[in-house]
Amino acid sequence: MPSSPGGSYSSLASNNEIYRPTTVASCQNSGFLDGFKKALQFVSGGSAPAVVSRRDDFLVEEPAARSTVISRTDSVNTNTNKKMPSSGTIAEEAALLGTMPSDSMDDIELKNIQLHFPASRTLSRIAETMQEEMVETDRGTVMVATQGYRNKPAIVTYHDLGLNYLSSFQAFFNYIDMRALIENFCVYHINAPGQEEGAQTLPEDYIYPTMDELASQVSYVLTHFGIKQFIGFGVGAGANILARYALIYPERVSALCLINCTSTTAGWIEWGYQKLNARHLRSKGMTQGVLDYLMWHHFGRNTEERNHDLVHVYKTYFERNVNPTNLSLFMDSYVRRTDLNIHRDVDPSKNKESTLRMPVMNITGSLSPHADDTVTFNGRLDPSNSSWMKISDSGMVLEEQPAKVSEAFRLFLQGEGYVAPLSPTKMALYRKMSLEELLKSKMYSEKQWPHIIHITENPISAVVC
Repeated sequence: MPSSPGGSYSSLASNNEIYRPTTVASCQNSGFLDGFKKALQFVSGGSAPAVVSRRDDFLVEEPAARSTVISRTDSVNTNTNKKMPSSGTIAEEAALLGTMPSDSMDDIELKNIQLHFPASRTLSRIAETMQEEMVETDRGTVMVATQGYRNKPAIVTYHDLGLNYLSSFQAFFNYIDMRALIENFCVYHINAPGQEEGAQTLPEDYIYPTMDELASQVSYVLTHFGIKQFIGFGVGAGANILARYALIYPERVSALCLINCTSTTAGWIEWGYQKLNARHLRSKGMTQGVLDYLMWHHFGRNTEERNHDLVHVYKTYFERNVNPTNLSLFMDSYVRRTDLNIHRDVDPSKNKESTLRMPVMNITGSLSPHADDTVTFNGRLDPSNSSWMKISDSGMVLEEQPAKVSEAFRLFLQGEGYVAPLSPTKMALYRKMSLEELLKSKMYSEKQWPHIIHITENPISAVVC
């Protein structure tokens, strides 16, 4: 393209007309006005006309009633009969504005837009999913909640410090992958004395049961419901109680799934913390020090960096829903626990009564403060019928990794012959079915299950690595 001595280019209007629309403005000033009109329509949405005036190279927009009037002073020649310059910045800008697309762009009005916040997570009972009964024992009454048809094999659960069956097991057993187990088992949730939701403060003269006495209370529960054998599922202090019962009555325990189980006595540091916490709970209630200890006991360190919402839920629960006096008695009983006195026999020909004889699945989280205790406990078990499992990126495994725990528990039961193997297709069907579809399906028909359980979705989505 020929260039001018100044280094810029010029249109070859006489030889090549293709450069005219992009380099030289139209002969009339209408292209400039049309371009500004289209720009104004784009800014104003094509609704209200406006008057745009330019004074000293500034555009001022003024409302108008029916028409759009554009006046230009001091900079633009208003004589429409004169041609604009064929070179220069103004001519090129005007030409480019004249080539803007003529399609009008209307504003998009969003209607009926509302914010939908998820339902707040609570650890209290959100539906009538379980039937609660009070069972008389030699050391008072305990509350037991049943979930499922009682003709099925039994699973007995026991909770940890500061929790009960609702806050410890409700979300996990209502997790979508655990629904396949509900049609094969009946779950019995045992609450330690005074730890159930809304429990009254225990009398001052009440002597709280020791860990061995809490284990003996399980026999009263089994007799009340006519259970001959069961599968134990315990967490923390509850795992220690079920392990004690299995040592005393091994013929009544088919298998054990224990999470963060401790088999030794409390160390000096744990003993000091628990004694101080129990004193504060009796005198001052739920203090910040006790709250921090409970959060560490269940989640480990740096909990807020992993799941801030879950931390907030449990902190609120400990502050508002826990009876501090009753919890102090449970803590004091747990810190005074005795050693389980089990050990692994090197010679397999010897009697195995020195350790747990039933199959045991020992689970902990990689971030749990009780991981070392589970290692010690695993070293005391028979390697032929026990397994140790550490779940990554979690401290409270039932809440933070429910998918991994449910899968491990299901496979553990399948290995013991309790659950028919579920194909991946059937498991995918369980995950896709909604609650209403599940209750209407053949799996939950009234003929097979007279007492239909209304299952609630687990509000915490699983994290699968």
